Amino acid sequence: MKHLLLIEDNNEIRENTAEILQLAGYTVSTAENGKKGIEIALQNKPDLIVCDVMMPVLDGYGVLHLINKNPDLSGIPFIFLTAKAERNDFRKGMEMGADDYITKPFSDIELLNAVESRLLKIELLKKEYQSSPAGMHQMLNELEGRNSLEELASNSNSNHFKKKQIIYSESNHPLRLFYIEKGKVKTFKTNDDGKELTVGLFNEGDFFGYNALLEESVYKETAEAIEDSEVALIPKDDFEKLMHSNAAVQRKFIQLLAKNVSEKEEQLLSLAYNSLRKRVADALITLQHK
Repeated sequence: MKHLLLIEDNNEIRENTAEILQLAGYTVSTAENGKKGIEIALQNKPDLIVCDVMMPVLDGYGVLHLINKNPDLSGIPFIFLTAKAERNDFRKGMEMGADDYITKPFSDIELLNAVESRLLKIELLKKEYQSSPAGMHQMLNELEGRNSLEELASNSNSNHFKKKQIIYSESNHPLRLFYIEKGKVKTFKTNDDGKELTVGLFNEGDFFGYNALLEESVYKETAEAIEDSEVALIPKDDFEKLMHSNAAVQRKFIQLLAKNVSEKEEQLLSLAYNSLRKRVADALITLQHK
């Protein structure tokens, strides 16, 4: 049974809200001010905190600040209750790390939906997803709680690239996220003498072109089809919308796409210290694997 902490200075609202949450099957602890709420959270770590903004002793912003500073409490889903609906208040709370806002007066369904949604997202973030298009789609679909997969697919097209056709060029600004439905793609860099160095090999089910999107910079390499390939193009705006709609989704998405960092480190170590014969052997094995 999930344990919730409700911090609210108004007696009537606190009692009614706690009763609603208890009827929904939650264990609820209550506090009449922020200071008492922090003490309860430290004694018995809750699964979620519902907190009023305007309170005596310590207001909601102060509570959220102390929660985020404490490593034992940081990461607990946090929902603000407020009678204020000003844009600046919403922005301040979200920038501090609040997960949601509920404006008073609120309905029973509105409260329960917000609580259930945040608890579900925490459970889903604990799951492991495959580093593949299917894994990304599953993650996005579950975390968003709606048909994000269908929305993503409807806004993206698949392009056919012939062998040796350039998909994007170095120094261009990124407009899309790419993943390979069929075929193979390489990325390479070119020096001042026109010599090419292959820096990445991508197969069916791989994403590429995301570094420039995450860095908000230009492409540092050129992408070229090694063979006839079908590549899905996800618009930049759709990608950024999913990235910025939820901080937890952003962290999970970056983890999914940055899984090859350790592989790059191993390659650098090999280039620095391994013999030419071993480097060639490793390269052949890598090519075979790709």
